[in-house]
Amino acid sequence: MKNNKAMLYKDQIDKNRIPAHIAIIMDGNGRWAKQQGHARTFGHQAGAETVHVIAEEAARLGVKYLTLYTFSTENWNRPVDEVAALMSLLMDSIEEETFMKNNISFRIIGETEKLPENVLARLNKCIERTSKNTGMCLTLALSYSSKWEITEAVKKIAREVKEGILTPEEITDQTIDRCLATHYMPDPDLLIRTGGEIRLSNYLLWQCAYAELYFCDTFWPDFKAEELCKAICDFQKRERRFGKTSEQI
Repeated sequence: MKNNKAMLYKDQIDKNRIPAHIAIIMDGNGRWAKQQGHARTFGHQAGAETVHVIAEEAARLGVKYLTLYTFSTENWNRPVDEVAALMSLLMDSIEEETFMKNNISFRIIGETEKLPENVLARLNKCIERTSKNTGMCLTLALSYSSKWEITEAVKKIAREVKEGILTPEEITDQTIDRCLATHYMPDPDLLIRTGGEIRLSNYLLWQCAYAELYFCDTFWPDFKAEELCKAICDFQKRERRFGKTSEQI
């Protein structure tokens, strides 16, 4: 009989308990590049390749939704040349073949009007081309922040109250859910952050109220399929009570 410790994590996963929605904060590209003696943009290129690896593995495992924190609202404050390189990389790294081959649909959330026109056009083309795919939904959070998203949801609800569509007493957490950019997906079951930092960085704050959190020191370019499987194995060892006792589960 095989020793569990010697088994690959992918062989230990319970395929009947795969998290439906995994959200990832892809951190550590710049620090990884620095360790290699390269510019930060080299790390972002390597990180883009990891996105394809993780998307394919997640789809293979049966994950229904994968949401990746790609570019935050705050990232616009980075050096101009790095932002320009990131935008160029974003446009070049969207490979529709990967989505079509794996039956993945593609979406984006965030203040997309801030994106360069050519980048947005490329992204929208991919969204349209993959819209009929029925497998995993891969969402990139671009020019995104949770505070922006919640603020926009509040504005929408306020307009509905002003127009008489809704009364303040009728507002529930479901009302907020339907007004968020993520209204088409369930809340994350598992949130992964790579790169050694232990914070949420303004990412899916409302949606992650009951998500299981997994932090690892691995920089994103080194976070390959087996690392994803390791995170899912860790998730499967946890008891999700949602405020109840163990006996009530």
